[in-house]
Amino acid sequence: MSGPIALEPPDGRDDTLTLRLAVESTMTLRLPDRVRRAGRDSAIDRLAAHLAEQIGPAVHAYEVAAVLESEGLTAQQIADEYGHDSLFTLAEDLYSRVPRSFPEPPAAADPWAPDHVRCALRGALFALPGLAYPLTARLWQSEEAVLALVVAGLVSWSWGQGLGHRAYLRMAAARAEAARTLMAGAPLGALLASFLGLALVGPGPAAVFVVGQSCYLAAAGVLLVLARERLLLGALAPLIAGGAMLPWWDPGPLPRVGLSVLTLTLVVAAVGHCLRGALKGSAKSNSPTPPFSSSLPYGLFGLAAGVLVAFAGQRHPFAVIALTLSMGPAEWLLYRYRGLAVAALRATATPAAFRWRSGAVLAGCLFVYLLPLFPAALLTGARPAPLLALAALLWTALLLQAFGIAWLPAAVSLAAATGVASSDLLAPALAPLAPLFCCTAAATALVGGTVHLLGRPTAHA
Repeated sequence: MSGPIALEPPDGRDDTLTLRLAVESTMTLRLPDRVRRAGRDSAIDRLAAHLAEQIGPAVHAYEVAAVLESEGLTAQQIADEYGHDSLFTLAEDLYSRVPRSFPEPPAAADPWAPDHVRCALRGALFALPGLAYPLTARLWQSEEAVLALVVAGLVSWSWGQGLGHRAYLRMAAARAEAARTLMAGAPLGALLASFLGLALVGPGPAAVFVVGQSCYLAAAGVLLVLARERLLLGALAPLIAGGAMLPWWDPGPLPRVGLSVLTLTLVVAAVGHCLRGALKGSAKSNSPTPPFSSSLPYGLFGLAAGVLVAFAGQRHPFAVIALTLSMGPAEWLLYRYRGLAVAALRATATPAAFRWRSGAVLAGCLFVYLLPLFPAALLTGARPAPLLALAALLWTALLLQAFGIAWLPAAVSLAAATGVASSDLLAPALAPLAPLFCCTAAATALVGGTVHLLGRPTAHA
């Protein structure tokens, strides 16, 4: 800057106000440029800090300009406070000052998060009805009665698997459509199982228990499909109470049978209540009815699984109880596999990487499922290997079914069941080894099929 400016009042008058303004103007002119720049830089830094969360994710200075415009900055304010000629030059300055920051999107909720209580409850509900057998054992002590119960149970199990799948398909149209399917199919299944059981045992006290078992399995299947596990547990209260006091006190033949009859009555009444509520005020859907053939492999798998479990229970009934209780954790792990597989799909970039990661998820879930069954087999006196092979077969089959792959587990399970049954009938000397060999081979085939079919990203999309 040049030297001091001469001060001379206008018109030769001693104007104090004019003098003061002139002095201030002169002082301002004497301020170094770097001081003014520092003040403007400080103002820009404060603005950058104030708008950092909005400027950081910007991918171009124009986005910052839009933010400044929304803040209501005027051209005069931009020039006076920040020393920029326009909104865009200030935006470019701010864009260069604030480092790029792209926050991670919020973690997506796991669409396959399991209901822990429900899964545990379902495992108990699969096993609790077995208390009816010691309560009513005097009714079916003959070999014919046992055979009739097994045959009726296998039919009920197979029918229930197919009917449950069909009801779930109709659930996509409406809950009322699933209720109509169950209302029509459950009595037919109970009637068929009862007829075959009665054909084997004939009239007598055991026939009553065969019919009761068939009716209970059909009714319980309806409640499980409709997700009314707590209602089913409440209906089982008399049976649970009778089974709990049996080791310490024998109530006598009539109360034993009475508790079972009361339980069956409550379960059937619960089914009527649920179906009536599901059908109330709902018109029939016009959605196409799925073909019966789509549910056939699920029924065949139910039959095969029932045969394998029946032969295992023939030798080690307490081990089968442990296997039945494990169905709750098994269902929980099916959900966990699906959730972990979706997470693996998000975390990998190539099909090969996803195949490895999904294989690790499968191995981990299968290991967690089988681990508690090993000590359970030892405690019940069973050999661990056949029980673990059967459990692995059932779990991988259910996993494939959860993805809509039904014929492979049905065919493999039927082959294993046929091998076990034929060896028991035709080669009794090989019967003890047949479950281990057949179930191990079937489980290995299903694990390989699972790795191949579910190791593709498209299976989880």
